[in-house]
Amino acid sequence: MTVDAHALDAVSIIAAKRDGAELTNEQIDYIIATYTAGEVAEEQMSALLMAIVWRGMTRREIARWTAAMIATGTRLVFAGLRRDSRQLPTVDKHSTGGVGDKITLPLGPLVASYGVAVPQLSGRGLGHTGGTLDKLESIAGWRADLSVEEMTNQLADVGAVVCAAGADLAPADRKIYALRDVTGTVESIPLIASSIMSKKIAEGTAALVLDVKVGSGAFMKNLDDATELARTMVELGADAGVATTALLTDMNTPLGRTAGNALEVAESLEVLAGGGPEDVVELTLALAREMLSLAGLPDIDPAENLRNGRAMDSWRAMIAGQGGDPDAALPVASERDVVVAPADGYVSRLDAMAVGRAAWLLGAGRATPGQPVQAEAGVQWHAGLGDRVQAGDPLFTLHTQTSERFPSARAALTGAVTVSEAAVPVAGRVVGRIS
Repeated sequence: MTVDAHALDAVSIIAAKRDGAELTNEQIDYIIATYTAGEVAEEQMSALLMAIVWRGMTRREIARWTAAMIATGTRLVFAGLRRDSRQLPTVDKHSTGGVGDKITLPLGPLVASYGVAVPQLSGRGLGHTGGTLDKLESIAGWRADLSVEEMTNQLADVGAVVCAAGADLAPADRKIYALRDVTGTVESIPLIASSIMSKKIAEGTAALVLDVKVGSGAFMKNLDDATELARTMVELGADAGVATTALLTDMNTPLGRTAGNALEVAESLEVLAGGGPEDVVELTLALAREMLSLAGLPDIDPAENLRNGRAMDSWRAMIAGQGGDPDAALPVASERDVVVAPADGYVSRLDAMAVGRAAWLLGAGRATPGQPVQAEAGVQWHAGLGDRVQAGDPLFTLHTQTSERFPSARAALTGAVTVSEAAVPVAGRVVGRIS
């Protein structure tokens, strides 16, 4: 049977991509709109997604696919955001996800403390990577669901907001992502990039900084793939008129010293108070510089507002603005278990994936969407890469409300740490930049 490579029906579009053809704008618009409306069968979209995994997409196809997903919902507009008669520049940050990645928590208030509006629509954790909303929900009273009016008012008053994306923001992506998750079609850079950028562009921010993780605890395991993903997303931003840059950052080792929900909030508060783990501070400042530069403030040293308390003031205002009590004590696990160092020496490897899996098994994460999580659960490590330890020293403290979880979490950490006789050099977190 001869198939028309330009026909506007599902079977012809599937066959065209299967045979390596470049889909037209009209075909992409048609398939996204009709699938979202329920007029294209799940089996047909599954077949097309698999063909995209095999055949890839051109830059034009990816840009159009992204635009078509945005067009299925609403697009927020913050161009008129003002404070004291001054128009506020808007800039957002997105991370591709990692273990102990609490950077959004100190970063948003820090950038906002310089008079920049930072609208951050975030998500919940699934599997070994934590969710920003789950972390913040460990704060008494804090709520993730805001109306557009509430979000806009908080940006004008406070400058920073972290909230859940509404169901009408790129609904096609939500439906396609769920299908990819059960059809083995997640591993496609065009599909990953368009999924992320459809939501970020729909947010309405004028500028965007991407934190693309690479390593054992990241979705992208090698630098070449991470670089391709970062470059694709930067191009999508440029094509949509959103000033976009990306940092490639190491996720072979988990960030900071904690992975969990309340544990990571506590560590973020240390950073906002002018302390905290060096790598968390390093990455927070690196991303803040990128965001401030895109907002028209390239000469600012963001470390100043960590030292003088202004970033903490922004944090408190952001939490209170969403119903949270910034003075409330964070929840603490009732059950703890300590894993000790196996030998004397220096920590030469600390596997991010193993730590993330242990935190998940302790109750900090979920296996399926909608599952509850424990605010108290997680893993704390007492020695980082390059640190010296002695046999029997505490290496990990496991936190949970349910002690029966300890054996599986301990098993996940088996072999997660290598202790060597010689010290190892410790590199910075940022390994590349795409603009």
